[in-house]
Amino acid sequence: MGARLRLFLNAAEERTLFELRTATTVPQRVKDRATAVRLSHHGMYVEKIAAFLNWNERTVRETLQRWQARGLGGLWDAPRPGAQRRWQPEDIAYLEACLRDDQHTYNSQQLAHKLATERHVQLSADHLRQVLKKKG
Repeated sequence: MGARLRLFLNAAEERTLFELRTATTVPQRVKDRATAVRLSHHGMYVEKIAAFLNWNERTVRETLQRWQARGLGGLWDAPRPGAQRRWQPEDIAYLEACLRDDQHTYNSQQLAHKLATERHVQLSADHLRQVLKKKG
């Protein structure tokens, strides 16, 4: 059993964490982390919180330490690594309008070239085909 780790919240923090439970736009992981912080505030030991949430004790400790270090922002996940999207939804809407309005039939290479020349967005034909297929 590790050292006792307990958080103390003020009334505003307690209310905010309580309201996170029912928010529809908040990911479930964030709701679970808020619950862990609230349970610690109410005197529950790390071991009991871990059993209640079906987490590892280390995960509970990390969650509580993130709350101590960053507050409410520590409940959310960090941005995922990877390349940023090169296109914007407006670019795809532009291509859809071109496909709908023009009398010309385009293939993916022609669309990629059109996007590069008119919107200055560099996408390969394969990637553009995947994006359009996802859009339907």
